[in-house]
Amino acid sequence: MPSGGYEGIVDADPKHLAVLLAGEPVADLAAAADRGAGEAIALARAGTPGEVISEISLSRLRGRGGGGFPTGRKWAGIRDAGPGRRFAVCNAAEGEPGTFKDRALLRHDPYQVLEGLAVAVAAVGAEAAYVATKASYAQEADRLRVAIAETTAAGWFGDVPVTLVLGPDEYLFGEEKGLLEVIEGRDPLPRLFPPFQHGLFATDITTGWEATDPAGAPGLANPTLVNNVETLANVPHILRRGAEWFRTLGTDGSPGSVVATVTGDVARPLVVEVEMGVPVGELIELAGGPRPGRQVQAVLSGVANGVLTAPMLGLRLDYEELAAAGSGLGSAGFVVYDDSACPVEVARAFSRFLYVESCGQCRSCKFGCGEITRGLEALTAGTGTERDVEVIGARLRSVTDQVRCYLATEEQIVISSMLQRFPEEFVLHLEGRCSKEQARPIEAPKIVDIVDGVVTWDDKQPRKQPDWTYADPP
Repeated sequence: MPSGGYEGIVDADPKHLAVLLAGEPVADLAAAADRGAGEAIALARAGTPGEVISEISLSRLRGRGGGGFPTGRKWAGIRDAGPGRRFAVCNAAEGEPGTFKDRALLRHDPYQVLEGLAVAVAAVGAEAAYVATKASYAQEADRLRVAIAETTAAGWFGDVPVTLVLGPDEYLFGEEKGLLEVIEGRDPLPRLFPPFQHGLFATDITTGWEATDPAGAPGLANPTLVNNVETLANVPHILRRGAEWFRTLGTDGSPGSVVATVTGDVARPLVVEVEMGVPVGELIELAGGPRPGRQVQAVLSGVANGVLTAPMLGLRLDYEELAAAGSGLGSAGFVVYDDSACPVEVARAFSRFLYVESCGQCRSCKFGCGEITRGLEALTAGTGTERDVEVIGARLRSVTDQVRCYLATEEQIVISSMLQRFPEEFVLHLEGRCSKEQARPIEAPKIVDIVDGVVTWDDKQPRKQPDWTYADPP
């Protein structure tokens, strides 16, 4: 399999097409221009914003940040949202456990991402653009800093300023409403309303979390476009090659390629670009399959989707197909657990991640995730009772009451799916037993790096506490 990008990234199998990760890493703007960078900007300026948005809509590109919302529809909604200033934001604050795709793309070619952002700026009429990433992503931040300077000097953004924002490691920094808070200089505490209703520097306090001091007209929501790295990276390729070309890849409802991360109990963890529609099992085989002598038991797509079991590996990377099966594509970060892993321990690890990352603004979320985690901890310790199971069930029903963001829903979906897929394992733990002879402890799979098939996990995450501080190392 040919090498693409940096160590740890491989191009897709020859029967698939690598677009976003094709070739060697792009060194600078001149090298990017040799591959056609800048052509999409020229095409966008030659047409009208409506024509650009129409082409993106015709391509049926869907947001690659997890939700799969139609990109063209989102752009049109921002453009046509009524009075107010417009802003465009690239969400590069990747933090979904098991996912490394956005960082891989930025290391490989940040110019296609910035070109997509420049096209978006022109299409929605944004007066300023922001690229937000984590301060701890030093390599990606350095690449972005240089690329922003180069593309700005080359006139890609016209007179629109582009600002790189470095934020905290918190999971909710990647949530679009929390992201806007960080750009405005605050902690990543999600707002009540989404960016198209209450955007950057909004002066309408009646429709959001917090209004800014109005420098001009008060009462403006300032609709703001937020797209993630992979979504924007697709835009210049669509404009250059056409919407029809994009629809020849993937499936009818989920066209194009997708950059997937495969980690966990596999022979060689990797980041790989494949066409949408590839079966999950085939994706795992690209990572060398399960470890010798083991079988796939469970696959989780981040912490936002229901678990996939071995009989479900024939499902394709398709938004509707995975959703119909009670799961989802998410950020295409697939964490594989083989038959040596205890499903109850996996559930505990994922629940604890969401519990400590919950911001605490919504009591039902923080309290509910905490109670679910405590019940799962009792079960894994062999001290769980039927009362613990009852509490878990009750909190799963109420955890999403009146919440600001999707985190509580993630808790509900992931833990409910584990209970449904592995009921016999939970029954055994009620009896103080486990089906695994030597069940290993499991931590939330938060990735720091992937190099040459070796994953570096965030060793601080197990010490993170519910107030976002860290316990001292043992």
